[in-house]
Amino acid sequence: MNLEEKVAALEAQVEQLMNNAPEDKLSMVVFSGDLDHLLAAMIIATGSSAMFEKTHLFFTFWATAALRDPKKVPPPKNLISRMFGMMLPKGAPALKLGQMNMAGMGTAMMKGLMKKQNIMALEELFKRAADAGVQISVCEMSMNLMGMKKEEMIDYPNLKLAGVASFLGDAGTSKSTLFI
Repeated sequence: MNLEEKVAALEAQVEQLMNNAPEDKLSMVVFSGDLDHLLAAMIIATGSSAMFEKTHLFFTFWATAALRDPKKVPPPKNLISRMFGMMLPKGAPALKLGQMNMAGMGTAMMKGLMKKQNIMALEELFKRAADAGVQISVCEMSMNLMGMKKEEMIDYPNLKLAGVASFLGDAGTSKSTLFI
């Protein structure tokens, strides 16, 4: 192999490495529907948006209930979907702590402490994330399984329904990936 061929081969290798290099972004699976876990996810997401070019959250299973808007009336549903709707929390204000809930007393104490110390509530963190350009995708399979409809979700810029393949494709190019 002559010098020109070696340089061309090296350039091709460098181009391939650059094309496969992770992007400066965070991808996060948000699985838990517990208030404390969702607070952590949204605090990390808003912090990440200040550090990374992109932050992408994939809400799945129990976390999808946090995205329900308590003020919206969902479209008509079948019996099972209505039952899930009654059993699952209706949005961020209805979430409970995963630890030390103490029949709701722990959740109330945590929210009181957060307010007293000027820590944003979950609803405010969603707004901050939206303002910062954090992308939220909701697992379409989870929504279908639990009988949720996009029409009952919070108004969030570019909130989209997605599948796991879409999220994995995005996460595969992320510098950091988390699961909460």
